[in-house]
Amino acid sequence: PGPWRKARPMTPHTAHVCLDTGPGTGPDTGPDTGPGARQHAGPDVSLVVGPETDPDTGPHTGRPLDPPCVGRASGGLRVKKGRENPRGLRATAGLTSLLATLALLGGCISSLLPKPPAPLTRFTLDAAAPPAAAEPRKAAAGSPVLVVAVPRAAPGFDSPRMVYLRQAQQLDAFALHEWVDTPARMLAPLLVRALQASGAFGAVLLAPTAGSGNWRLETELIRLQQDFSTQPSQVRLTLRAVLVDSTDRQVIAWREFDETVAAATDDPAGGAAAAHQATQRVLAALAAFCAAQPRR
Repeated sequence: PGPWRKARPMTPHTAHVCLDTGPGTGPDTGPDTGPGARQHAGPDVSLVVGPETDPDTGPHTGRPLDPPCVGRASGGLRVKKGRENPRGLRATAGLTSLLATLALLGGCISSLLPKPPAPLTRFTLDAAAPPAAAEPRKAAAGSPVLVVAVPRAAPGFDSPRMVYLRQAQQLDAFALHEWVDTPARMLAPLLVRALQASGAFGAVLLAPTAGSGNWRLETELIRLQQDFSTQPSQVRLTLRAVLVDSTDRQVIAWREFDETVAAATDDPAGGAAAAHQATQRVLAALAAFCAAQPRR
């Protein structure tokens, strides 16, 4: 009674096929009205075939006839096919692009950041070890006790900067070279050591101190500079010293010491070596000056 379409059992992972006709009227028998009416072939036949059902024997797994079709089209076929996930592909491509951009930006930012400054080179006025001379001379009985005040510094020379000049009255400072401390502070212990070694004083104390002395030495650093206006460059050290009687605050004597030493090289290292030589000369002259003062 009429042509029937028999579908083959489909193996797993095979696409599901849907044939659908809508309300179910056939040209041979008319509309299907009963619950058990069979659907007839024709343009409106609906047939579902999948791995779970067989048109002749019925379901194999006991599950209801529920074809996983994406929809039904009257009189046609629709096949549900597997396809790649476009969102996953776009996400992977976006992540790769982001990483490449971050790497590029990292390189650009590192090139724009300021480089760390070069380390400073520091010098001291007492670079060379004192000569292994004879033991300091012993002071005579009744020799005065001398208190040495920390030297002051003139403006422009009161910092650790190594000052130089190329033109008169124009002071500059090296950018990557400096003293370990201000020159005035570095001079203080050197003054004490030179005066004590002279043997002219019973004791030499560095202020501030709890002890009292008979005399007091006040000093001021007038200049310590490297002059590049001459060839070779020269280092000039000028120190002003005033010797005061601590009892009546009277000035015993004063003097200005000035020494100039040519630098072996026209650079900060050569200037530091020349400054050390000038310092030794000024210390020797100052110690002799103080020792020559008459006792009171």
